[in-house]
Amino acid sequence: MSIELQGVTKKFGDTVAVNNVSFSVREGELMALLGPSGGGKTTVLRLVAGLEMPTAGDVFIRGRRVNDLSVQQRNIGFVFQNYALFKNMNVFRNIAFGLKIKKWKRARMQARIEELLKLFGLEGLERRYPHQLSGGQRQRVAIARALAPQPSVLLLDEPFGAVDARIRQELREWLVTLHHDLNVTTVFVTHDQEEALEVANRIVIFSGGVLEQVGTPREVYDQPANEFVARFIGAMNVLEAKVREGVARIGELEFPASGEAEGQQVRVGFRPYAVQVSADLTRYRYHAVLQHTFFLGVLLRLELELPSGLTLRARMTKEDYAQQGLEDGRRVSFQIRQYRLLAGEAAALGPEAELQPETPPVLGDYI
Repeated sequence: MSIELQGVTKKFGDTVAVNNVSFSVREGELMALLGPSGGGKTTVLRLVAGLEMPTAGDVFIRGRRVNDLSVQQRNIGFVFQNYALFKNMNVFRNIAFGLKIKKWKRARMQARIEELLKLFGLEGLERRYPHQLSGGQRQRVAIARALAPQPSVLLLDEPFGAVDARIRQELREWLVTLHHDLNVTTVFVTHDQEEALEVANRIVIFSGGVLEQVGTPREVYDQPANEFVARFIGAMNVLEAKVREGVARIGELEFPASGEAEGQQVRVGFRPYAVQVSADLTRYRYHAVLQHTFFLGVLLRLELELPSGLTLRARMTKEDYAQQGLEDGRRVSFQIRQYRLLAGEAAALGPEAELQPETPPVLGDYI
């Protein structure tokens, strides 16, 4: 493993920022640390970098325990959210900074910087200063500077948080390509679920200093470990229901719940893409009124109001919506083709249940 944390806890006074966290990052992996503000993800990154020391537990880099090693001894490249470029140095000198500290010879340093300028699309910008660069260019310079000394691990703290949406999307794609070309073990912090799903090989999800789940983007979306993950990664309908005769009922909706105790309160969760909607009132079992339609680009978000007063969220392509002639205020039929029983706020989700779909499953909709 490239990085491994074993039972790591970090306290600041009486505040527990990271609580007994264990996970590993494989060699050459691109991993995201994801969670809400205050979840502990940046603290974990700083513990790996050596900017913070663990209160308990151990940090390993390539099999070597590094708890007592300084930042310089860990061979880590670190990129801060605000870039932290030297304002009085041009692009060339910013990238060269770490190489001078490590006393690289001039010819080797020149070759390395020219290699990075070409790789990062910064050729011709060598003599410019940070204030003369765009946000995307400054971020690329910061990453080039971190990679210049050929670190074993690259750490990025909210790398795209300071740029606008268009540049952020470009940088995401660029980072994936760069990682593919360089194969450097990379860990980045983000609070953006879409960013983590799009960029990372695997995702570590934190909440309140606790590690909630580690998995691939598809695993954490399709197989969330608990209700927090289910709600945090993408949209989810969550309903309170009571089990009677092996069926969880809420309003007119029924969900098979074999194995659950009679009278037990359960939480039923299902993604909006699992709600299939039709203008044909005879097609599906349940009926509702399409109250609102929200445009999301390729997809539309639908809000359905059931006769019992329940409101559900669904997803549909704009082509399917137009083909069916749907519009707000129209009555529709629907089915819920997949769902999960959530036993409690922090309880693990059970196996995914199929509701005998009347049409082939629709893939996608990872919003």
